[in-house]
Amino acid sequence: MTQPLQLPEATLARIVDSIRLTVHTRHLSPTHLPNTETIIRLLDELRALLFPGFFGSRTLTSESLSPHVQQAAERLAADLTRQIRAALAYMEGLDPAAGAAHAESCDAQAQRLALAFLDRLAEVRRLLALDVQAALDGDPAARHTDEIIFCYPGLRAMMVHRVAHELYRLGVPLLPRVMSEHAHAETGIDIHPGATIGESFFIDHGTGVVIGETTHIGRNCRLYQGVTLGARSFATDSAGRILRGEKRHPTLGDRVIVYASATILGGDTVIGNDCVIGGGVFLTRSVPPGHIVQATRPELRERPDPASSPFEWGGSGI
Repeated sequence: MTQPLQLPEATLARIVDSIRLTVHTRHLSPTHLPNTETIIRLLDELRALLFPGFFGSRTLTSESLSPHVQQAAERLAADLTRQIRAALAYMEGLDPAAGAAHAESCDAQAQRLALAFLDRLAEVRRLLALDVQAALDGDPAARHTDEIIFCYPGLRAMMVHRVAHELYRLGVPLLPRVMSEHAHAETGIDIHPGATIGESFFIDHGTGVVIGETTHIGRNCRLYQGVTLGARSFATDSAGRILRGEKRHPTLGDRVIVYASATILGGDTVIGNDCVIGGGVFLTRSVPPGHIVQATRPELRERPDPASSPFEWGGSGI
């Protein structure tokens, strides 16, 4: 059997020194951080509660629904409280030497926030039901709402966003970002949990969509793949540091459609109700209600000899 590799003391010392020197990439404290794996598991449990019968237990009946919901919600409340408490303790720099009173206040706050979040789940379900219907209404390839719930990455991203946004509104630190970045990794759709998104929202295809923190989206809106709702620039203070909390991302009114690979930037950019933004458009200014914005049409050039290679006439291809 191969003997364990013995590392030189100098190698170990360099690794330890690098950890000690780079304070922002380590966490040396008895205070527990939130657990990423547990938060992701909580998302799966939440999905099973928000879409009962589709995920998790598949043997639900009308008679078993109430006890099932009670058990699932109580389990969620316990696990969520622990993760919220860890996030609160970390963000407040909880010191074990500070005494038990501080720890007890974190416990009480975590319980309050977990219960407040669970109280909002009925509204989250209402919004998600409208998102499912919007996907069916907006995609002729969809055959049934079941297909959307099971398969559509846009709905998966919105489920996580609706959940993360409620935690964000409650002021829960860290957890919303862990959730949103997990959905980003799963679906390719990047929605900051701070973004405000109205009901009946549909992301078709979805890959590459980016929705920034201070974005406001109205009702019955639809985005396609590659759309960016981003910041044009960042306000800074006299020392050049970024000012946080400013409105940096655009506002979309009701019934706005944004087609593939369009980019809309700026906190003062407002797209009015019933606008259509064409594919590939780059916008940094507002658009009045009811307008269509489209990119310049590409030039069509005929090839002198249709049988020749495109690289033999003009040299630039299409």
